[in-house]
Amino acid sequence: MARVLYGIHGTGHGHAMRGLTLARRLPEHEFLFVANDDAARVLEPEFRVHRLPNLGTVFKNYKVDVAATVARAVPLLLHRERYIGEALRLIDDFRPHACMTDLEYFVPRAAERAGLPCLTLDHQHIITSCRHDLPLNMRWDAFVQGLTPRWLFRPTSANLIISFYAPALLPQYAATTRIAPPILRERVLALTPRDEGHVLVYQSNSTHKKLIDILRAATTRTCYVYGYAREEGREGNVIFKRKSEEEFLELLASCAYVVQGGGHTLMSEALYLGKPVLSLPIRAMVEQRFNALYLERLGYGMQADLPSLTPDILRTFESQLDGYKNAIAQENFCGNELVFGLVDKFIRTGKLEMGEAEN
Repeated sequence: MARVLYGIHGTGHGHAMRGLTLARRLPEHEFLFVANDDAARVLEPEFRVHRLPNLGTVFKNYKVDVAATVARAVPLLLHRERYIGEALRLIDDFRPHACMTDLEYFVPRAAERAGLPCLTLDHQHIITSCRHDLPLNMRWDAFVQGLTPRWLFRPTSANLIISFYAPALLPQYAATTRIAPPILRERVLALTPRDEGHVLVYQSNSTHKKLIDILRAATTRTCYVYGYAREEGREGNVIFKRKSEEEFLELLASCAYVVQGGGHTLMSEALYLGKPVLSLPIRAMVEQRFNALYLERLGYGMQADLPSLTPDILRTFESQLDGYKNAIAQENFCGNELVFGLVDKFIRTGKLEMGEAEN
């Protein structure tokens, strides 16, 4: 058995669910997580968690609240030596054989100072580690927001990018980086996909009434909506739902298609289950825009900008469902066994086995 110190980004559930799934599947190793906020709440029922402040993103009205995000980050960075020191004391007490990070700031820096191997396992580094042909309206945002994974959460000596798309790696990362298909939760793998005709809608950072009006105008399908302040009741064909993982997953397995933001986790789960996706990425989050761009380019669905979304766009998307389903059926969206094997070997040896991108 080896011990692993694992830093997890705290905003949202995607990072934490990835770490939780991995730790569950490697029970021969002992994991101590470093996390805060949403991630800590996901992990604490099953694993030890040491809470450290998190460099997270603050959202407001379907946008990144830049001022609040900066106001949160600056004090943490000014006192970073204090928190790196706290992580170093964890290393002294826990004596890990290896460290891991999923977009967490302090653990990789402590590992570097302690001379421990550290594996970066996330999706965000797809932005900076690969070659992309971007539309003009994305290039400046990609450069600016790419500064975060390039410098603030800079790559470690070993990097495993989890992604449903796999652009070519840039030459400078080819020796240290590998791309693998997504890690999926056991509950998702256990689902039986089918098409009962309804639509699953998830908007984690939106309360825009406009989307509800478009769903009512553009489709006769029943639309189950999650993520709004309203959690019950009905408006025409739109049914508002309160948070329930079990019911959500059953509706995901049985829907005709998914309408969501640009989050990689739900998008990957939908694609694994054969569901086309209409992605409405948050404009200020370039990673979501990358996901939506490749979703459309690979023929798995369509991207649209929520402020300019119209009923005609949704009708066009519905008219192309068969083509999206055929494209999805040709690909592999589950990297569990590959990733678990690579991580286990890294924990035991301190080295990431290199190979071709698997998508």
